Amino acid sequence: MIYLIRAIFLVLVSIVALAYLFQAAGTAVYSVMIWGVIAAFGVFLIDVVVKRKNLSTLSGLLFGVLVGVLISLCIGYLIDQVVNIFIIQPASSTASMVAPQDNDLGDSDMPTTRNATRPVDSAMAHNEMVRKVVQGLKLLIGLMVTYITVSFILQTKDDFRFIIPYVEFSRATKGPRPLLIDTSVIIDGRIVEVAATGVFESPLLVPRFVLNELQTIADSGDKLKRSRGRRGLEVLEKLKAMPKLELRFWDGTLSNSPETDGVDQKLVVLAQQENGRIMTNDFNLNKIAGLRGITVININSIADALKPVVLPGETMKVRIVKHGEGPTQGVGYLEDGTMVVVEGARDKVGVEVELVVTNALQTAAGKMIFGRTDGGGHVPPNSGVAPRGPR
Repeated sequence: MIYLIRAIFLVLVSIVALAYLFQAAGTAVYSVMIWGVIAAFGVFLIDVVVKRKNLSTLSGLLFGVLVGVLISLCIGYLIDQVVNIFIIQPASSTASMVAPQDNDLGDSDMPTTRNATRPVDSAMAHNEMVRKVVQGLKLLIGLMVTYITVSFILQTKDDFRFIIPYVEFSRATKGPRPLLIDTSVIIDGRIVEVAATGVFESPLLVPRFVLNELQTIADSGDKLKRSRGRRGLEVLEKLKAMPKLELRFWDGTLSNSPETDGVDQKLVVLAQQENGRIMTNDFNLNKIAGLRGITVININSIADALKPVVLPGETMKVRIVKHGEGPTQGVGYLEDGTMVVVEGARDKVGVEVELVVTNALQTAAGKMIFGRTDGGGHVPPNSGVAPRGPR
């Protein structure tokens, strides 16, 4: 489609140039049409060469020109009023100098009249010179004001807030608010499984500084960091390949640059600027964003909320993987990582046993389930002993 539009543009330019050349002849016409065709082909070449185009940059340029022209017109009107009042000589005084005088002197008075017209010619020439100078001055001021407005708007084009005294208009967010994902969520990888369920209706936004941090980790000299960074890049590739998921890479400019170069501070500023939410596993970022009034989604909180709810008296199966702290305890884990302490299963390491749930505790380290086998001793409801060692 774009090639068809370009072809139509070139054909129309050629037709217009030939039509005017056949209708009017002359050196001036030929020069104007030749330079016009050259300018049109220059625009065409710029369109072809510049592959990457930004709609926000174009809209910012047009808006800057519009604002600059309006301000220039206002300044030009004020300059015209000042010049007409204080510099341009009034027409009444000029007319009085040209008007003939009623007398009976006859032809002897003619030389005096001719001499009187000389100051009139001088005043008209002065006024014409002033108008030309003022016109050039207004043109220069217009160019300067337009340049300033275009430059200012292009540098702040990602800040969509226009502030009027006592009233603030902010950009209205259409559709679901975007989700900003940080490095910890990308490296964690569970977001792929969550996104595959189709629960994300909001676009996922990956800021450029997060991608740069991920690339720095992938290029690290430490083997563990390097593997984590590469895993994060693989996660982004999987997210990008999902047809029903909208994944965008943000490469704009922060409206309010943070004092530090930390990724967390930039994420908070970007979330405020884009009216978005932050998805993270970082505890500190969670707290900072919460203090700034930003909605935070924590993958760990989602995982805890989706863990199965068990009640005392229910039965379940688990594979015992190691000994517990108690003399008859065995320890196993559910698929989601929940620790299960089973009384009477110390001698059943490596065996899948059926147990009766006696208690479930929610601790800072996660959820723990206590139970007993049919031949195990009874565990008091609130006296479960957690085994030592990592989960």
